[in-house]
Amino acid sequence: MALLRLEHLLVLTDDMDGTKDFYCGALGLEVGDRPPLEFPGYWLYVEGVPCIHVADRAAFAEHSERLGMRASPEADGTGAVDHVAFNGGDYDEVISRLERRGVKRTENTIPGAGIRQVFVEDPNGVKIEINVSPE
Repeated sequence: MALLRLEHLLVLTDDMDGTKDFYCGALGLEVGDRPPLEFPGYWLYVEGVPCIHVADRAAFAEHSERLGMRASPEADGTGAVDHVAFNGGDYDEVISRLERRGVKRTENTIPGAGIRQVFVEDPNGVKIEINVSPE
């Protein structure tokens, strides 16, 4: 099996609108088309790619059970996955957007590479890393 790329990340939540608002408002994703799935949710896009899917936790768990699968149990933070990383294009805009929405952040610079990093958490405790390369 040859993998081509990471397809998407599914965030299960009890607050779909709050989660959507965080990703769109603080990080700049956009709500886009989503097929008529059997559970409520949003597909959030970066440059035309639906990379973050948001779903109602209870409804998705019921859907998964009907398919014979188990939905991930609720866990603190991201469970066994520590964080999800995005590339960012404009460091000052990233910081400004987060500040306007009062999002707490941790900043770091990778020595020797000059990559500036920003770490935040979504409303569900999912840690997000944003990497901005030097211009």
